[in-house]
Order: sequence, then C-alpha cells, then structure tokens
Amino acid sequence: MTQKLLILLLFLGSFFLHSQNLVWKTDMNDAIVASDTQKRPLLIFFTATGISTRIQSEIFATPDFAVWSRDNVILVKLDLSDAAASDVVKEQNVKLKNALGIDELPQVCLLLASVRKGKTTFNNMGLIPYRQGGAKVWIADANSILNP
Repeated sequence: MTQKLLILLLFLGSFFLHSQNLVWKTDMNDAIVASDTQKRPLLIFFTATGISTRIQSEIFATPDFAVWSRDNVILVKLDLSDAAASDVVKEQNVKLKNALGIDELPQVCLLLASVRKGKTTFNNMGLIPYRQGGAKVWIADANSILNP
C-alpha cells in the first residue's frame, strides 16, 4: 500500500512540476522568431500588477494546460506594468495591446506572426476570455479558435 501511494505521489508530482515549468517569453521579437520558425501561433497573455490571477492559477498552472501549450502555441507574457522593461518595450507592448483591441486585463490573444523580407505581419486569430470551468473548458475554447 505504501509503495502504491509513493508511486502515485511521484506520478502526480511530476505533472505539477511540469506545469510549473512553462516557458513564457517576455520579448515579442524572440516570440515572433519562435512563432515563425516553429509555425505555431503566439498565445499572448496581457497582464499587469494588481490584476486578478484566477486565469493563472486555474488554467495556466494545470498539467492539462502545460501539455496543450507545449504542443500548440508559443507562450508570451506581456506585463504592462513591468518596471524593469525599457520605455521602448513598454511602448511596443501598449501599441500591440491597442492594435489587438484589448481593453481590459488580464486578456489572452491568439496571434499568428510571420516574418517575410524583414517585415513582420500579424494575423489576429481571436481573444480567449477567462470563464469558469477549468483548463479543459478553456483549452476547448482555444482549440475552437485555432481549428475553426
């Protein structure tokens, strides 16, 4: 019995550790290159200090999201209140937020980015609002945008 419990704990622990090891890019230029190279859309999470963290704890911190995101998107987290960011980066992030029509935070946007002849083009696929129901419901919403 003890051995089965230990195996179960190790198995579940590996999922939780994996979900905590998400790699969120914070530089749009790096994210665009990764998206173009890997032919995967960007999942841009717009946030700021003092904003609700429900989406992070209920969706992004789950093993389901970790597996799904690894296979489907390039994760980008743009903290619009990041004091460590340069003025140029802050301005770039605010311009992107406004161009995508994001009016409240936190918000998630799916976006295709490609670079051709040194010019970056974006294709806004859609916004994914937070709604109750957990990661599986949220992932289903995201999949409906990625695969219409």
